Amino acid sequence: MLRGILEGMAQTFRSLLEKPVTIQYPEVKRPVRARYKGRHILKRYENGLEKCIGCALCAAACPSDAIFVEAAENTDEKRYSPGERYASTYEINMLRCIFCGFCEDACPTEAIILGDNYELSFTGRAASIYTKDMLLESVASEDQLTPQSTPPGAFTRSVPEMKDTTE
Repeated sequence: MLRGILEGMAQTFRSLLEKPVTIQYPEVKRPVRARYKGRHILKRYENGLEKCIGCALCAAACPSDAIFVEAAENTDEKRYSPGERYASTYEINMLRCIFCGFCEDACPTEAIILGDNYELSFTGRAASIYTKDMLLESVASEDQLTPQSTPPGAFTRSVPEMKDTTE
């Protein structure tokens, strides 16, 4: 028992001699680890359509009930996603979110990911609810914004064909 105390005190004294590490936040951002789970992002396909099909599996998988999804029907004149439906309302209450990543795992189209942004501060409860517009990733050009007008029958699947994982 005495040996453990002495080892602990020796470690403490060694750390007193080390120079402290100071990061000048917010001018210098600290890099995050590869598996860090930060602010949510709703992904898009290369053509600008949203990956979210409004299935609400992420909301069902969320243990803290932080996600609300409401679906609507797509039309060829106003297409948001390749499937029959899209998420007309997508909200995440960041005060309730525990950043577990279950929403990522449950999503069949890999529409939602937990990114590397760790700057989450709110001035009120209303500011902590992230809407679909806040979560959607930006597009390269204005013509890729949703809703898009598409030719009839151009999209027949809401979930893309799976790649062969045996290769």
